[in-house]
Amino acid sequence: MSEGEMILTVEDLRKFFELRKGLFSKPVYVKAVDGVTFTLKKGESISLVGESGSGKTTLGKTILRLYEPTKGKIIFKDKDVTHLSSESLMWYRRETSLIQQDPYGALPSFLPIRRIIEEPLIIHKIGDKSERLKRVYDALSAVRLTPVEDFASKYPHMLSGGQLQRVAIARALVLEPELVIADEPVSMLDASVRIETLTLLRNLQETRKISFIYITHDLATTKYFSERLFIMYAGKILESGNIRDVIMKPLHPYTQALIKAIPDPDPENRKVLRDVPPGEPPNLIHPPSGCRFHPRCPYVMDICRVEEPPIVEREKEGFVACWLHAKH
Repeated sequence: MSEGEMILTVEDLRKFFELRKGLFSKPVYVKAVDGVTFTLKKGESISLVGESGSGKTTLGKTILRLYEPTKGKIIFKDKDVTHLSSESLMWYRRETSLIQQDPYGALPSFLPIRRIIEEPLIIHKIGDKSERLKRVYDALSAVRLTPVEDFASKYPHMLSGGQLQRVAIARALVLEPELVIADEPVSMLDASVRIETLTLLRNLQETRKISFIYITHDLATTKYFSERLFIMYAGKILESGNIRDVIMKPLHPYTQALIKAIPDPDPENRKVLRDVPPGEPPNLIHPPSGCRFHPRCPYVMDICRVEEPPIVEREKEGFVACWLHAKH
């Protein structure tokens, strides 16, 4: 597959979690992902942004088939992986990977770093012991944990948070995947090493032509990592487009609110109260009718409360789902 070809297509993807209140009561559902559609090219990096509880992580794990989709399609390299069995997904597991948010919880504390990174190679029966060791060393070198022999023999408790996240990145890349989903990969790190880690990831993504989905609640970091931006709220994509276009000219009130909430580096400006919508994201068991953002929207109209907004194309690449920009 050459660079620029479509590697991933997600069509009307939904993931509902079933909850039961009682033995004889009707089940209720948490609509965590509710009708998401997008495409991703080979070698492209996109960012998925939204508040906690917006469904970002669930979307990522559903794409990787860690969760069984409720509805919709996941097409990877022209193959439908939506409902393949676990046995039939082994090839997909080799070509896709996840960088988790918390390296402290993601890495087993009782194993040395060498064994932690080697584990995916063992599971997929790749190479003999010496070949696997070489790939482990190559992975450590790629994330700049050198001398590699020293780091390979250490245990997780002997490393800093930034070093642990690099180990998590090395483990995610050791199988040389074509698609990586990075779920809040720097949220647990100090501010001083966040940009350094994102820059490392970006360099690896570009040199290896990996397709990346970067999941974050921090809109400020997306400019270091992606070409396109997707704004997610209450299980739905509300706006998408070229990252510069969306940040410079946000169309959806929710996107505008996220941009207003970005911390200002000027200490004087931090004293100014920011005009952000009140309230919290909705309960996804009983999401609002119409536009899901309407209970918090400063521009809400009557139609917003009763009808879902149509998809309206932006002037350039992307779209916005908002009645303010629809012909009605």
